[in-house]
Amino acid sequence: MACRVQHSIQSSFWFLSSTPLRNSLNPRRNFFKNRINFGTELFFSSSSRTALYCTCSSSSSSGGDKDGFLTNGVGGDDSFVLTTPLYYVNAPPHMGSAYTTIAADAIARFQRLLEKKVIFITGTDEHGEKIATAAAANGSSPNEHCDVVSQAYKSLWKDLDISYGKFIRTTDPKHEAVVKEFYSRVLANGDIYRADYEGLYCVNCEEYKDEKDLLDDNCCPTHLKPCVKRKEDNYFFALSKYQQQLEEVLKQNPGFVQPSYRLNEVQGWIKNGLKDFSISRASVDWGIAVPNDAKQTIYVWFDALLGYVSALLEDSELASLDTAISSGWPASLHLIGKDILRFHAVYWPAMLMSAGIGLPKMVFGHGFLTKDGMKMGKSLGNTLEPTDLVQRFGPDAVRYFFLREVEFGNDGDYSEERFIRMINANLANTIGNLLNRTLGLLKKNCQSTLAVDSDIAAEGNEFKAAVEKLVEKACVHYQKLELSAACETVLEIGNGGNLYIDGQAPWTLFKQGGTAFETAAKDLVIVLEAMRIISIALSPITPGLSLKIYSQLGYTEEQFNAVSWSDTKWGGLKAGQVMAQATPIFARIEDGTEAETKSAATKKVKKEKIPKSKSPVEA
Repeated sequence: MACRVQHSIQSSFWFLSSTPLRNSLNPRRNFFKNRINFGTELFFSSSSRTALYCTCSSSSSSGGDKDGFLTNGVGGDDSFVLTTPLYYVNAPPHMGSAYTTIAADAIARFQRLLEKKVIFITGTDEHGEKIATAAAANGSSPNEHCDVVSQAYKSLWKDLDISYGKFIRTTDPKHEAVVKEFYSRVLANGDIYRADYEGLYCVNCEEYKDEKDLLDDNCCPTHLKPCVKRKEDNYFFALSKYQQQLEEVLKQNPGFVQPSYRLNEVQGWIKNGLKDFSISRASVDWGIAVPNDAKQTIYVWFDALLGYVSALLEDSELASLDTAISSGWPASLHLIGKDILRFHAVYWPAMLMSAGIGLPKMVFGHGFLTKDGMKMGKSLGNTLEPTDLVQRFGPDAVRYFFLREVEFGNDGDYSEERFIRMINANLANTIGNLLNRTLGLLKKNCQSTLAVDSDIAAEGNEFKAAVEKLVEKACVHYQKLELSAACETVLEIGNGGNLYIDGQAPWTLFKQGGTAFETAAKDLVIVLEAMRIISIALSPITPGLSLKIYSQLGYTEEQFNAVSWSDTKWGGLKAGQVMAQATPIFARIEDGTEAETKSAATKKVKKEKIPKSKSPVEA
């Protein structure tokens, strides 16, 4: 939807149980006969509690539970539908919107590893007053402006290795048809009426604000700009009618809003009383015309939220609300920034209830990225350019840092010094160096060929048992959207591999020959099997790096693309498998100080003359 701002290696594994959300009722009905009010229904049916095991699957047909598990999606165990916000195109993308999409991509990739049919929806929100103003400021038409900025999002998603399946633009004619049909359905249900409205309006939020929620001088607390007083003759949605139903949904399904502290916010808003809200604008031309009044356009939020549904339509399908719903709704997960939580967890469910459509399984509101202690946003002018970061450090480094550094759900601050330190320590040293030196030893002593199956090599081995526990633990973290903890857990396998190889010292055993040589050869197989598991378990976070690891272990790209989470089970490497040439998979990043030191050292060496009696190698 529219984004307007935007353990030790011996760690034990425990089994966790889940309380699934309720399944939605079939949305296909005759909504207009007798104008039946479906708003009084709850769109869930009961389901039993099931245990979550190491396979990271469940027999439940729901999308989440009170603990924040994402188990299954639409249509049972084999599908999963998730969405990012539809990003507002008043300006090019910044790191805040990139962060949401990176996280969504990691979740989508993990669900694919569970062999789910994933529908990953992203896109752009392109209507509203702010868009028309931005286009005029650039000397272009709104259409031209939207084309340019929407393409900038697509280009960035490509640079960041985002594997989305659907990209919806709210200027798409099919989307417009779905919005108009939805509006007519809600109107027929008696939930739209006409009235005058006067209040304080934030142009950047495209929302009327309560004066008690504003800062001094009526400034919006998000955009820090004064709200303007407006009076309009608008159409309103009867949100207050759905207060009791919303309270009941949250009571029966506390996993509907995650993390839990976001649920508390939503419950507080509802408890304080819901007010009907304006869903049209008389003063905005750039938008979808109200079906029963061409002089007004539909409010951008009432328009853009429907993008989650219209995106489900195939190019060859006629634009129909029922057709879109039958193609994958309800969504398993809406991933959003916390600033648009009210729209997704209050307005959107009520709108769906009014139209007789099932609710999404879960809304997850994550925190903000900050820079210099302030939330980044295009309107605030303090953005961090994701394209610049990708060009300097590569997509895997950018993806890993933000998902590892920020506990998903909370705010997180960017520091280049911390970025470089983390990437060097985790990716270049712990993972990259472990693979490089192990493959180097294998080439020197075993002609790059595995001497024994990894299962046989690790019989009774404590390191193998520790890896298996960590894989189970990482799976649970992914399920609970604990992406930082998932990164940390997979990194523990790398740390354990380094400790193991240092403790075994195979370089010494190879020199001893005999049974010591055989032990050393097995040790290398054990470490490389751990690297194989790391490449799969970390692939939702760093797909490019994981492919490099897998390729150096002697596999093809096609084999890598075909792996599933079940392939993290120990025993994949077999005797006789030939490893690729050892080449660094991740170059260490030099910060400014390191670069200056190396440059000075290089200049000093050049000034020193090598004695003629010795060659450079001998010296």
